[in-house]
Amino acid sequence: MSEQDEAQDAPSAATPTYPVDRRGRIVYAGTPEFAVPPLEALAAAGHEIIAVYTQPDRPAGRGQKLSASPVKQRALELGLTVRQPLSLRDEAARAELAALDPDLMVVAAYGLILPREILALPRLGCVNLHASLLPRWRGAAPIQRAIEAGDHETGITLMQMDEGLDTGDMLLKRACPIAQDDTAGRLHDRLAHLGAQTLMEALPALLAGRLQGKKQDNAAAVYAAKLNKAEARIDWQTPADLLARRVRAFNPWPVAQTLLDGEILRLWEAHALPGQTTHATPGTVIATGREGIDVATGDGVLRLTRVQLPGGKPLDAAAFLNAHTLCGRVLGGLA
Repeated sequence: MSEQDEAQDAPSAATPTYPVDRRGRIVYAGTPEFAVPPLEALAAAGHEIIAVYTQPDRPAGRGQKLSASPVKQRALELGLTVRQPLSLRDEAARAELAALDPDLMVVAAYGLILPREILALPRLGCVNLHASLLPRWRGAAPIQRAIEAGDHETGITLMQMDEGLDTGDMLLKRACPIAQDDTAGRLHDRLAHLGAQTLMEALPALLAGRLQGKKQDNAAAVYAAKLNKAEARIDWQTPADLLARRVRAFNPWPVAQTLLDGEILRLWEAHALPGQTTHATPGTVIATGREGIDVATGDGVLRLTRVQLPGGKPLDAAAFLNAHTLCGRVLGGLA
């Protein structure tokens, strides 16, 4: 049995095993784009979504105007009730959720902690769509950490939530390959849709009380720490293979960066050159051409193929080199 099938298989959502009037009262909780496809799938299948919980509107953009989350925007388009408590720990928020009398709460990248009292409210508890094959990459940044580590495969785990950090019983796992040129953005989009498929595959048996979870192997757990902007700064002493993975993992945020003449040079796309070695100082541009900008690293050569200076757009290497002479220059330093 393959890894993605370690959790119990569920019947296909295409052949429901229960009548429409028993589909259950569902509360959905999510915030970013990742959580939109599962919400859309629930709505398209005709499930009773009694409320959508999402984080409060936040300031965004240069004007710092309040902006609704992607989930809120889509929920309102679907005509669904939206609730945005600051926390689920206070008594009023708990009472409001209890009054909905939900059968199930489906969570996908909600961003707020669900305390024990909330987890116990729905008749069938709370389930979470997590973007990894648990127990690998528990935590806030499973997509990026899987790319950074050089994993060849990741996936979605539908998990029965408990009070731990992604430690609940696994209900269903579905795998997704990681391509050599995958960025976090591309992989995110595929996993969001796989999350929707996984949820719909599991939901009939879950609502019927027939889906049994499997305990995670805590000894195999790996933690996916939250990304921070400081990580984006390239250390050219690092091997080229790892730098290439970080460039992909940090695209579209926080975007890998180095310094060129005291300005931040953002690295959107890059790859290591197999078999290439150099004795040049790490950070030195050793060659340039239409194919890219070759930079010496602590081990091997990294070819930059798409870069961006402040105030400009991301440019392919050939277009960037039309206005900049880089050969022999040394990149690096901290912003």
